[in-house]
Amino acid sequence: MSKLNDIFLKMKSSSGFLFMMILLFVYFSVYAVKGERGLIRYVYLNKEVAEAKSMSKKYADEKHYWDEKVELLSSNLDLDLLDEQVRTVLNMVGPNEFVILDEKLKD
Repeated sequence: MSKLNDIFLKMKSSSGFLFMMILLFVYFSVYAVKGERGLIRYVYLNKEVAEAKSMSKKYADEKHYWDEKVELLSSNLDLDLLDEQVRTVLNMVGPNEFVILDEKLKD
């Protein structure tokens, strides 16, 4: 056991051991920043999550809008809304009517 301790003491005092420890520290430091689970990847994934949440909010709002439209059609038949939907789907208007386009629905 004393021979093993002597070997470790010689390695600690040598400059090769110090150089090897510095290289290991640099390697793990670089990997901690640029690796597959490093800081740069963490920032990128947080950005992706934020974009996904904003898209989810947008689609939830759109779903709510269409749910309200369906509710109006299903609960008690609103003839004006039905007429509007038919004209939109068929892309037709009467000869004496004006069309006002809603920019919000265009997206």
